[in-house]
Amino acid sequence: MLNRREFLKSAGATAAAGALGAGFAGSAIAAPAGGHVVVIGGGYGGATAAKYLRMWSEGKVKVTLVERQKQFISCPISNLVVNGARQLSDITVSYDGLKGRGVEIVHGEVTAIDVAKRRVKLADGTALDYDRLLVSPGIDFLPEEVGGLAGNEEQIPHAWKAGPQTVLLRKQLEDMKDGGVFALHIPKAPYRCPPGPYERACVVADYLMNHKPKSKVLVLDANPDIQSKKGLFLQSFNGRYKDMIEYRPDSALRSVDATTRTAELEFDKIRADVLNVLPPMRAGRIVDQLGVALLNERWVDIEWLSMEAKGAPNVHVVGDAIFPAPTMPKSGHMANQHAKVAAAAILNLLAGQAPNPDPLVMNTCYSFVDATNAMHVASVHRYSAEKKTLLPVEGSGGVSTAASELEGKYALAWSRNIWADMLT
Repeated sequence: MLNRREFLKSAGATAAAGALGAGFAGSAIAAPAGGHVVVIGGGYGGATAAKYLRMWSEGKVKVTLVERQKQFISCPISNLVVNGARQLSDITVSYDGLKGRGVEIVHGEVTAIDVAKRRVKLADGTALDYDRLLVSPGIDFLPEEVGGLAGNEEQIPHAWKAGPQTVLLRKQLEDMKDGGVFALHIPKAPYRCPPGPYERACVVADYLMNHKPKSKVLVLDANPDIQSKKGLFLQSFNGRYKDMIEYRPDSALRSVDATTRTAELEFDKIRADVLNVLPPMRAGRIVDQLGVALLNERWVDIEWLSMEAKGAPNVHVVGDAIFPAPTMPKSGHMANQHAKVAAAAILNLLAGQAPNPDPLVMNTCYSFVDATNAMHVASVHRYSAEKKTLLPVEGSGGVSTAASELEGKYALAWSRNIWADMLT
């Protein structure tokens, strides 16, 4: 059984990339003579996969990473940008480290995937042929499921993809009058980062307490209860933020009015000064090019030993886009782990060997409750041959007893280390 100190030491220190990655992905990784792997998406999953494919193959496998953005911007830690404790530059990292490892980076938009021909086409007409394809597209939104939301992202931002929307939400918060209402709507699970919305409610409340103390944070949750770290978040909701945060479960959102920033719920209408709506989510839309049926019409079904998409040979999908295993969150750390399992499997398959039959992955997720204090939840998952999925290891992982400044330092160290693990 892992104790808290041992888990934090291993999960936080992911810069020890070789040992960590090999331990999680499997004991034996083949070294193929060559091959070309195209990776779509340079986030926590795609960037990690690109690096480890090059590193574990000792440079023998050619890796091309296709990514729209010129730099990586992290979703984890981005709520501190909304709070004002960090700047966007603090969560932005260059792709130069991957280039130094020999990863060819193409900044462009994938428009088509021909699974039969093993070919990826880009918007500029470029065609990339591959031996294996790894797709890490993250999530896309379904704003059309909420009346009035589509096309109104400037008035009603989500800020659930770090970047301009994060800065926009911060600006709206700064412009909000003292005594105003910040309303946050959370969609039905599963969605990216289960504790993230509750973290946002806390750090927004922290900012308001310090700068606009007459204001209110209204958390409108479509789910029947808090989805992650419930007891810990309730400590903050019912403690420091008792007079500022109001939590309302079972608050399905029917429509919004962008002009008045009004949210229409099943039995109520809420008018806010800042309306932050997280739309329903699905796998990044490029997976529609794979020609496979999505589970719940939203998520890619995979074979867990290889991370291959069922029905799409030679295509591996990782990160938030996949249908999760039991209790497995859609988190940045988990995408990093998926990528290592997939990278090891791809190298074995290119060498004519089977993937490791017993992969083990870990997850840790930190949440801030103000600018400096954080808490964590951790878990370990191992493949079950009987269930053909990853299941939580009994007695592993754990959760904080309370938020603390020390855990806030751990959280920032985790972010620096995992970015180094992915991108250097």
